[in-house]
Parts: sequence; structure tokens; C-alpha cells
Amino acid sequence: MGKKIVVITGSPRKMGNSFAMTNAFIKSAQDKGHSIVRFDSAMQKVGGCRACETCFKTGKACSFDDDFNIIAPEIEKADVVVFTTPVYWYSFPAQIKGVIDRLFSFCVAGKDIAGKQCALIACCEEDDISVMDGVRIPYERSIALLKWKSIGEVLVPNVLNVGDIDKTDGRQQATALAEKI
Repeated sequence: MGKKIVVITGSPRKMGNSFAMTNAFIKSAQDKGHSIVRFDSAMQKVGGCRACETCFKTGKACSFDDDFNIIAPEIEKADVVVFTTPVYWYSFPAQIKGVIDRLFSFCVAGKDIAGKQCALIACCEEDDISVMDGVRIPYERSIALLKWKSIGEVLVPNVLNVGDIDKTDGRQQATALAEKI
């Protein structure tokens, strides 16, 4: 039986390199019979956490009504959560960072979402793989706190321009990642 996978993207470039890997992952996962719910955070309205700690008290994940309240129930129901993103200024882009920060709402509300599988797909301009530490380390620490299990990380350096991903094995790595589910 297929799993329910939530994919959360961080790139504002629909034809960019991280989207190319995302699409390869999604196609492979669907071919395996998994269902996909995708949120392109850069095209949605998700603000940062305001630390009001009123999470889930209004019946929604956040008292401040934005698109996180659409994303949160899907994360809660998901078997697998996959974050895909470029590296912006050595970290997550602001758009996906808002979604990640608001995962805090599950902790504040005491919602048990432990046991999910998750994965990270990321790329960056520089050829130094340590540039990925700005997304890799927060990802790893966040999933440890949430008690999620990583099925893998696809980290592809040295891609900047649209299409540069095709000079790498990034799409193949993303496809192989879906095979692990």
C-alpha cells in the first residue's frame, strides 16, 4: 500500500534546479504507488512564527490565519515529509523557513507526530558541499526533535543556472531517494 507523502518546496524558481529534482522525486514516488501532496512555499502565504503559543487553540494549527493552516493538517496526516530547497545565503530560503519554523506549533500543542519518515533534497551554487550545512544541520536537528526518521538526503553542489542540474546526477539521486520509501 502506498504512503502519503507531503513535499514542501522552498524555491521561487519554478524551472529551477531544486524543482527539477523535486519533480524527479515525485514522479518516482507516484510510479511506486505513493500519493503526493505538494506545497510550493514560495507561491503561498506563510509568515514566520510569532511565538504566541496559541497553536491549535482555535481549531487550526496557527491563530494567525495563513496558508500554514492548509499545510499543517497534511503534515499531520502524512507518512513521509520531504523538504526540497535551494540554499540561499547559506541557509533555507525565507519562504520554506516559515513553514519549518511553524512546525513548532505541533510541539506547543502537544501533538504527537513522531514516527514519520522524512527526506531533504537541496542544491547550491558553490562547489563546496559544506555550504549545505546551513540547511542540513537545521533539518537534522528539527527531525530529531520531532522524532522523525530520515530516509536520506540529496545534496547537490555546483548548480546555479537553470538546467545546471542536468550536468549532475541530482535527478537520479532524487529518483533513488523515492525508491527508499
